[in-house]
Amino acid sequence: MKNVEINCHSSICIDKEYYFDPFQIKEEKHNAQIVFITHSHFDHLEKESVKKVINKESVIVCTKDSAEILEKEFNNEIIVVKPNEKGKVKDVLFETFPAYNFGHHHFKELGFVGYTVTINGTRYTICGDTDATEELENVKTDVLLVPVGGTFTMNPLEAGKLTNIIKPKLAIPTHYGAISGTLGKEAGVEFEKCVDKNIKVEIIIK
Repeated sequence: MKNVEINCHSSICIDKEYYFDPFQIKEEKHNAQIVFITHSHFDHLEKESVKKVINKESVIVCTKDSAEILEKEFNNEIIVVKPNEKGKVKDVLFETFPAYNFGHHHFKELGFVGYTVTINGTRYTICGDTDATEELENVKTDVLLVPVGGTFTMNPLEAGKLTNIIKPKLAIPTHYGAISGTLGKEAGVEFEKCVDKNIKVEIIIK
């Protein structure tokens, strides 16, 4: 999908104006309608990248831990979310679900989230940093952006099995090839091998 971009790692942009976890943004863009933040870890909440995409009208949707950081420097409207919530901002419907690992790194009680957003009639799911959880198995979506890097998230095999349960129209692997501790560029190819042939896979990080 040409309207979905991955700047780096899990830094995602849809329709050139809806950003998720801006990270290592090089250019001054200032075109964000909405910035969604899944949690406050450095590779998901990078203040300098947020500054490069927002303008005075941009709205930030984020977790409590992220808001505590952003409120110190940003005057934009900030909507704080928790897992299992629904909302609407600038005509974009969004739903949150818990993003967590089983017993390490991203603990469920921290309240980190993933998002399913509806933009121009298409449902996109951005998982955040998570294992293949029961909550994710119940997600209904058209486009699944799923982490495959291992260690901090599910690995390619786990992500492939999850994708086959969710059955999106399109799956795009994320969260690999950039950060120490995650798998390299081969992770996207390994993920594709694990996905049912009836589900389209697009590898953006190559």
